[in-house]
Amino acid sequence: MLEHVDRVQIAVRDRAAAARTFVDVLGAEPLRDDSVRALGAKRRVVHAGTSEFELLEPAGDGPVRTYLDAWGEGLFAAGFSTGDVAALARRLDARGVRYDEERGQLFIGPDQTPGLRMVISPDAVRPMVGRIRYLYEATNLVGDHVSAAQFYADTFGLDAAKFVPITSKQYGYTGQLTMFHPPERLDRIELSQITDAQRPMGRFMRRRGGQTLYMCYVEAEDVGAVARACDAHGVRYAGRDPESPNPEGIFLHPSTLHGVLMGCSRTNLAWMWSGRPDLAGAESAPEH
Repeated sequence: MLEHVDRVQIAVRDRAAAARTFVDVLGAEPLRDDSVRALGAKRRVVHAGTSEFELLEPAGDGPVRTYLDAWGEGLFAAGFSTGDVAALARRLDARGVRYDEERGQLFIGPDQTPGLRMVISPDAVRPMVGRIRYLYEATNLVGDHVSAAQFYADTFGLDAAKFVPITSKQYGYTGQLTMFHPPERLDRIELSQITDAQRPMGRFMRRRGGQTLYMCYVEAEDVGAVARACDAHGVRYAGRDPESPNPEGIFLHPSTLHGVLMGCSRTNLAWMWSGRPDLAGAESAPEH
């Protein structure tokens, strides 16, 4: 019942300042301001690629303020779209998963999942704007990727036969990609079970005290354009072939996007590790 990774929510101290950062780095366009009572937050939504980024500033006591007091600015929740929010709500009710409903969205706390705070929104078609194409991944650090995969398949109606096993010595994890609709799109939750607690992912999970949201990934036709925007604004990134005019991929440092670790890969590259390397393409996007 999940269609796309269509947004992330970010806890910030100043939503206007955060919006300017997303405009500068990703070429985002501001959309609207409102509030979310369930999160105790004032919200500014910006649009980059076909995805939305919800910038949450505390409006009083609540989950956003609690997060900021504990961790500072950072990735607060991963957002997914569905074709029928009401039907998904009934499915959650049947499985005893608690949520808050507000402004047509469902807000699910990390205590109801394997540590992943979620927001569910109606599926929507949006124009592609800015320097990226779309969000396609949220990384969930989990204690047991097998049981986590079973949870997401059952709770959200995903087809476990489409899930792809993953492992990385470099980053110290094993796990699964809960592919939503391959081979049409890359959208998924990455379930990463730590195998090397001394690597950054393991250290992050230990600091957070267990299962948690770790990072997100976007796709860009011209990764070099994102890198050049970072250079122009003096912010940090690293990754594959960082000296190339159009690298295969980069990682935007958390200090760049208000505490968010964001990967950015060129169009279709992620199929290399997502079960369909034949779709990855032999060359990067054209240089600009």
